[in-house]
Amino acid sequence: MGFLDHSTNNIIVDAVLTDSGRQALAKNDGSFSIYQFALGDDEVDYNVITQFGRTVGREKVEKNTPILEALTAGSVALKHKLLSCSNEMLAYLPNMTLTLESGNSSGSTIISLNRGNNVTSQDLTIKISNNDNVAIDDELIDGEFRVEINNIFLSIAGKTADVIYTDNIAVYRFPTNTGQGSQQVVATPTIQLNKFDNTTFDTFSIAGGSKVRTFIKVIGINSGLSKTIEVNITKN
Repeated sequence: MGFLDHSTNNIIVDAVLTDSGRQALAKNDGSFSIYQFALGDDEVDYNVITQFGRTVGREKVEKNTPILEALTAGSVALKHKLLSCSNEMLAYLPNMTLTLESGNSSGSTIISLNRGNNVTSQDLTIKISNNDNVAIDDELIDGEFRVEINNIFLSIAGKTADVIYTDNIAVYRFPTNTGQGSQQVVATPTIQLNKFDNTTFDTFSIAGGSKVRTFIKVIGINSGLSKTIEVNITKN
């Protein structure tokens, strides 16, 4: 859903179904139901407020921000969703970190997988913790993480994707564990390399053909926090 610019003062809303929504509607068996929605601020440049202050900056954002039209590709729509929290006294927002705990990429910020020497999986630890050892607000505790990966190259061991978009982005929901008195939320999915042929590798490899570069995006279901980590895949 998006707001369309118009020459009058009327507000026109452009609402479309995503590709997955159209597939569900096409079943025509009565199961299709819109039960939730999300709002986002992908278009807003908050540097304007930093530069001009809250009053003038807000006015510039409202008047000058171009508004994107609604997108049917669910994997690219609403990258930055808005967060709702009823706690008026909330003073801290938690932080998300991604670390590699084992395998060939341990200690690195980039996952390295290799098709030729059996380095085909990597444990990725996802951790959300609050500042100054303060417990995470109950409304922001994530019971699951949403993990988005390219289904051509990668999958999560032992898990089945909830949805695979038409651009081959697979979405997994991965359960979390809470520790240290609600001060941390942790999950450790195992990222594994899918089997694909050399033609696919050559098609998607970067200049020089030495590797394929793809990305994993992790999003907290309740907190809305997100991080992206790079994955490099080599032939041998």
